[in-house]
Amino acid sequence: MARYNMIERIRTRLEELNRSERKVADVIMKDPGAATGMSIATLAQKASVSEPTVNRFCRSFETKGYPDFKIKLAQSLAGGTPYVSRSIDPDDDAKGYGDKIFGATIAALDDARRALDPKLIERAVDYLIQAKQISFFGLGASGPVAQDAQHKFFRFNLPVMAYEDVLMQRMVAAACHTGDVIVIISYTGRTRELVEIAELARGNGAVVLGITAPGSPLAAQCTESLDVITPEDTDVYMPMTSRMIHLALIDVLATGVTLRRGEGFLDHLKKIKDSLQATRFPIEE
Repeated sequence: MARYNMIERIRTRLEELNRSERKVADVIMKDPGAATGMSIATLAQKASVSEPTVNRFCRSFETKGYPDFKIKLAQSLAGGTPYVSRSIDPDDDAKGYGDKIFGATIAALDDARRALDPKLIERAVDYLIQAKQISFFGLGASGPVAQDAQHKFFRFNLPVMAYEDVLMQRMVAAACHTGDVIVIISYTGRTRELVEIAELARGNGAVVLGITAPGSPLAAQCTESLDVITPEDTDVYMPMTSRMIHLALIDVLATGVTLRRGEGFLDHLKKIKDSLQATRFPIEE
C-alpha cells in the first residue's frame, strides 16, 4: 500500500469518525512515522482515549487490530533504506535514525510482551528444567543470540552448548536422544537446514523448542514454538527488533528456570558472580 493511499484514506474519512476516533487520527496524521513506533498505550494516552478506542479505529481501516495497523502504516511510509532498516530514510541524521531505531525497538518489544503466552512459557521452562543437556542453535544474526543463551544457561549446572555451524548442528541433532532439549532460534523459520535439523532431532527423541515465526516450516517441526511477531522484513533489511525480542525471550526462559530452582539455588549463582570480583577494578567513591 502506498503512503498516499493510507494517509489519504484516513484524511478522507475524518468526517465519518466519531470524536474519540478522530483524536486517534489526529495523532497519527501529525507524525505517521512516530506513530509506527508507539505502543497502543502510548497512542491512547497521546490521543486521550482508551485502548479499545484505538483498536476500534484500527479495525475500521480493514486491519486486525493495532499491531496489524502499525505494520500497514509502516509499509505505507517511505520504503526506508534497503539492507539497513525500513524505518530509516537515507537523509536521516543521527538524532533521526537514533530515535527511530529506539522507538521501533521499544514498540516491538511491547507488542511481543503483550502477545506472550504465559502457559507456553511455563511449558518451555518445564522442558528446560528437566533437560539432561541443552543445545542452542542459531545461524547468521541468530548465532549471537544462541551464544547469549549459553552464557545465561551454563549457570544451571547443566551441560549447555551453543552452535552456529550448520554441520555441527546436524551432527548434534543426529547424536541426541530422549532427555535432550534443542532450542532453535530463527526469525523467519524458513531456513531449510534448520527445519531439517529440527525434524532429525525430534526423530531421535529430543525435545525441540523453537523461537521463530508462527506458522513457519520450523514451527511445524518443533515440540513447542515461542512465536515472534514483528513487522521486520529480514529478507531485505538488517535484523534489528527481531533480534532484541529473541534476546528478551532468552532472558524470560532463563529467569523461569532460575525461579523453578528455588531460593537455595541463589547461593550457587552468587558464587559465580563473586568469582568475577577479583577481575574488576573497584568502584571509586
